[in-house]
Amino acid sequence: MLVAIKETRDCDAANAAAGLDDLLQDIRKRRKEFEAQRFISPDIIQGFKKAGVYRALVAKRFGGDEKSPAEFCKLIERISQADGSAGWVASFGIGGIYLAALPLATLEKLYANGPDVVFAGGIFPPQPAEIVDGGFKVNGRWSWGSGSMGAEVVGAGILPKNGDGSGLPRMAVMPREKVQISPNWEVMGLLGTGSHDIVVKDVVVPEEWTFVRGGPASLDTPLYRYPTLSFAAQVLTVVGLGIGRAAIDEVLGMAAGRASVTGAPNLGERVYVQLEIAKIEAELRAARAWFYEAIDDVWQVLLAGDKPSDHLVSMLRLSTTHASRVGADVARRAQMLSGGTGVYESSPLAAQVRDAQMITQHAFMGDITYQNAGAMLFGLKPLPGYL
Repeated sequence: MLVAIKETRDCDAANAAAGLDDLLQDIRKRRKEFEAQRFISPDIIQGFKKAGVYRALVAKRFGGDEKSPAEFCKLIERISQADGSAGWVASFGIGGIYLAALPLATLEKLYANGPDVVFAGGIFPPQPAEIVDGGFKVNGRWSWGSGSMGAEVVGAGILPKNGDGSGLPRMAVMPREKVQISPNWEVMGLLGTGSHDIVVKDVVVPEEWTFVRGGPASLDTPLYRYPTLSFAAQVLTVVGLGIGRAAIDEVLGMAAGRASVTGAPNLGERVYVQLEIAKIEAELRAARAWFYEAIDDVWQVLLAGDKPSDHLVSMLRLSTTHASRVGADVARRAQMLSGGTGVYESSPLAAQVRDAQMITQHAFMGDITYQNAGAMLFGLKPLPGYL
């Protein structure tokens, strides 16, 4: 019996791997489609469901896979090698972590039909929400609603209006049909993420469908004790690592059998190209190794039932910001090696450079990370919100 169960699981895993390979091949072919329409197509979102993206970080008690942070990041990294926008949207499978702060009874309702719930939302700026009978009346506009076009439930940042001032910032969770999307995603990179503004008008959200941002999870397993803010940054940075890998692979593929029109050696035979490709390969691998090492250091502490030190959490943040910068630099230098070819929109390198640079512009990856990490290395306190 045990042998039969193992064979079934191995077969399921093989089928899932083959399905993901087919999905990634499809994504590569359709990158321009996503950019032109400014969102990831619905059938790709369904493909993410089948690949386990949205159940990956959902608790096993609700039918989810409850994977480790490293396992989830590696999944997003692989998707990002096919397309940065697709990886970015898939990264919001981290919604399973955010939503874990909802009350248990609410989580049971949320996952009543299965764990593959697609979540997106806009957090900033938090909007004042009036306390009314039945919960909070939500109104406002939120920017950076990545993946909202394909979401089933949407979160919006609110500041409850109490009689003596505002309460703690919360996230109000509501069905997608109660949210309007204002298509205004006109930016330089990650065009396919559909990070449009979301608009909510007079929607009453019950209190049990809200949670304090940054508050503790209602679940108590190692995954839900992992530092949430760090994880939120990591699932975005790992997109840049995937893009960097794809950019190197693009240059290596260009060199194969390609002769120069001037009669010069082909790309792979040129000494300066060999030197530079080796350097960016080493830099990307080093940044990636530290990124996953920092995750594992914290994860092992959590598995042992302990709380990670502030130093370990700071290393999560520092390695994450560092990896985002390296990924962008690698993509840029890979494009430079391609010569004139890499400047055409038909070349994946053009989008890869833009996409990777966009990641470094995210607030999680700002220079303030270096300031806080540096202060802590000197035994000083970081600014509020860093850890």
